Amino acid sequence: MPATTSPLDELLELAGSGHPPKLGDAILAEDLAKTYPDGTEAVRGISLRVRRGESFGILGPNGAGKSTTIGMLGTLVKPTGGRARVAGFDVAADSLKVRGQIGFAMQDVGVDDFATASELIVLHGRLHGLRKAEATRRARLLLRATGLVPVANQRVATLSGGTKRRVDLAVSLVHLPSVVFLDEPTEGLDPRSRTAIWELLDTLRRRLGVTLLLSTHHMDEGEALSDRIGIIDHGELVVEGSPNELKSAAAPTLEDVYLHHTGVAA
Repeated sequence: MPATTSPLDELLELAGSGHPPKLGDAILAEDLAKTYPDGTEAVRGISLRVRRGESFGILGPNGAGKSTTIGMLGTLVKPTGGRARVAGFDVAADSLKVRGQIGFAMQDVGVDDFATASELIVLHGRLHGLRKAEATRRARLLLRATGLVPVANQRVATLSGGTKRRVDLAVSLVHLPSVVFLDEPTEGLDPRSRTAIWELLDTLRRRLGVTLLLSTHHMDEGEALSDRIGIIDHGELVVEGSPNELKSAAAPTLEDVYLHHTGVAA
């Protein structure tokens, strides 16, 4: 009896050689800055490099500039200084090309309450240029991979907040992006769903070569999902490195490291 193919195996087959090799930079930012018209300096010249196939976690207090940084890299916020390239394209000059290469799961769930979970994923596939049959196939696989099959035909308005977050993640993956931005990806999820999302994201990185950049308030999540971590405070990247590189005798846990650099308890 043949072994059952997992939805991630089928997604891997769909991705084929479409993703860039795990060499070079998926994200390269140089002195990236954002000052709002009222004079607020949300981001003050951040430089970072994320390799293809790497998972990079961003930690920092509320208001530190994490979401603004991700917004600029994801072309949702226009930088006022510096420059950045994502998937080989300039975020300012080639924003449409960047958007074709990325997935974006936002902190405030960006889903349509009036569509069903399945309809929403198919719609976004179509918006990315997929034929209906292909968008439907990918939606079916993503519903399985994210554990959403039981609610596939329910209107999003009727779903819990945690389930909506899973729908948002599935939507962000339908076009098989090479880079995925995740802003608080498991906020509001129960422990079981949270673990399932961790496993899915890790598999996307390891097997599909997807580059992940995630912002989180949870130290355990940052440590579990990130090859490297950057801590942002007052709009600046104050330290970066692997979880093991950041820890020391004086700061033996990631929470200790965070407290040392921000002065704020996690």
